[in-house]
Amino acid sequence: MAGGLFGIGQITVDELTNSLVNEVLTGVSVAGKFLIGFVLVYFVAKRVIKPRLKYLLKNRQVNPTVVSLTMSVSEAVSVIIAIAAASTLAEFGVVMSAFATLSGAIALAVGFAAQDLIGNFVSGIFILRDEPFHVGDWIEWDGMKGVVREVELRTTKIETFDNELITVPNQELANNPVVNPVANDELRISFMFGIGYDDDIEQAKQVILAGAQKTPGVSNSPEPAVRLTELGDSYVGLVGTAWIDNPTHSEYVRVRSDFVQRVKEGFDAEGISIPYPFTEVTGELSIEETQAPAVSSGRDPTVND
Repeated sequence: MAGGLFGIGQITVDELTNSLVNEVLTGVSVAGKFLIGFVLVYFVAKRVIKPRLKYLLKNRQVNPTVVSLTMSVSEAVSVIIAIAAASTLAEFGVVMSAFATLSGAIALAVGFAAQDLIGNFVSGIFILRDEPFHVGDWIEWDGMKGVVREVELRTTKIETFDNELITVPNQELANNPVVNPVANDELRISFMFGIGYDDDIEQAKQVILAGAQKTPGVSNSPEPAVRLTELGDSYVGLVGTAWIDNPTHSEYVRVRSDFVQRVKEGFDAEGISIPYPFTEVTGELSIEETQAPAVSSGRDPTVND
């Protein structure tokens, strides 16, 4: 009886030992497969794919901020791909399925909660890639204007001409028209001058051209020009144009102001009028005299004082 019990006990211990050994060996095998798969995939991504990607971006002269961001994102993607590949090699099917479901739910929740943040982030990438403006450029958008001081992935900092700093979400700049007056090497200045109908048009044109040519900062190529563009109710409209090199906002304002002032002084010297709007009323105006009605004092005439 004791032997039978001993035998049963001996068999149970052996089975338990074998089971534990098998579990340990299986675990070591799975862990080894996972580790080997992770190291191989991550090594290929880090040592082969990432350097090649970085070389291509720099070779195409992509903005350094975009290159840095791409490298950070590729690092995270490499880790995720390495984990997925290693889990597949180690036959973590159930774990990967649950992980994928959980990751999808988290990504969906985060996507809804951070729509604007992600939108600004993506817009920042496109701004850095497309380069519609650079730091130091004078830009105008949505009725506002200023000088770009810093371009970040989420926002762009712009300094107004009143020395105010505006932090603009990148999505606003990416989704709306942005005017960059200093994107090219030259900028045209135009101003319409109104003269009277009795004034000599050719003489006025010569005064405008002379005013542009004498203004410091005006380029000789292209040359200043004058065109008759409008016949108003009380004036003849002449548009004078001039060009400035390497424009900035302060230079644009100065040259335009000097140009207009010189033309105004030239008109005064030559006796050319600058009419102002007026309205002439014609017809007859008559006045009729009417007698005002008697005003009652409110006193009863039958009553003696």
